[in-house]
Amino acid sequence: MEELPVPQNIKISNITCDSFKICWDMEPRSKERITHYFIDLNKKENKNSNKFKHKDVPTKLVAKAVPLPMTVRGHWFLSPRTEYTVAVQTASKQTDGDYAVSEWSEIIEFCTADYSTVHLNQLLEKAEVIAGRMLRFSVFYRNQNKEYFDHAREAQENRMLPSVKDNSGSHGSPISGKLEGIFFSCNTEFNTGKTPQDSPYGRHRFEVRADTFFNPDTNLYFGDFYCMYTAYHYVILVLAPKGSRGDDFCKQRLPSLDITNNRFLTCKQDEQGDGGLVFHHAQDVILEVIYTEPVDLALGTVAEISGHQLMSMSTVNAKKDPSCKTCNISVGR
Repeated sequence: MEELPVPQNIKISNITCDSFKICWDMEPRSKERITHYFIDLNKKENKNSNKFKHKDVPTKLVAKAVPLPMTVRGHWFLSPRTEYTVAVQTASKQTDGDYAVSEWSEIIEFCTADYSTVHLNQLLEKAEVIAGRMLRFSVFYRNQNKEYFDHAREAQENRMLPSVKDNSGSHGSPISGKLEGIFFSCNTEFNTGKTPQDSPYGRHRFEVRADTFFNPDTNLYFGDFYCMYTAYHYVILVLAPKGSRGDDFCKQRLPSLDITNNRFLTCKQDEQGDGGLVFHHAQDVILEVIYTEPVDLALGTVAEISGHQLMSMSTVNAKKDPSCKTCNISVGR
């Protein structure tokens, strides 16, 4: 029997965080003999696995020979933002149930995409379920060590500068390793209404009035929802002045929130008092607020806190718990 053709010129397209399309060139005269495709997918670190395959060893996916390009979705538990290798065989099912197969194709590499806004909206809905009631607050604050603020004064013209967000949180988050900003907190203690005196990030705290960053000229975006194998859940929000570079980045990638009406962080006119702005944050999640612009230290105050530096609460490069049913969606981790 004539050997089956080896797939040539493999192309991967329409890549999402959990699917892709694959096609290749085949000789027209052999198409009618091909009944199935065998597709072997591996995370990139295992890219040599194909070397040990025999052409009669079953592979990870046996698919009926459908017109190309073929969409691969749901056959594997694909993870977002992950490098994979793929190789293909053509196959012909025999009367005895066995398969005649071609040699393996060349190995192609590709990387799955970040979460889309569809996936982020699923995370957003999950976060809304546990956000809890809203508490009033009046300041954003950022804790760091003394050296951080000294450096800002001496080398950065008295400014804190945005830096690229680390890889904490969901693996598919489109802001990790891409969005530039400065992390702030705004959570208060529910029994006192004051900012907590402990922090994982340092004993020196910059405090600034909430309306400095958060006002009708600011857009608010949902960035992520995660936990770190603990009972605490974190929501990442992004504050970006309208029309800024950070705002343009978020507009294309993140769900936007109405600043006056959402479950996490609100800014409204005070109808009872002097007509100024009033601010509220969700009680039952820890908010991590990224502000996308440089911040002059002259806009607020820096002082030492009286509490402890709780290192165990740090979320720097924290890995998300993939088994938590509260904050995971059914797509990759």
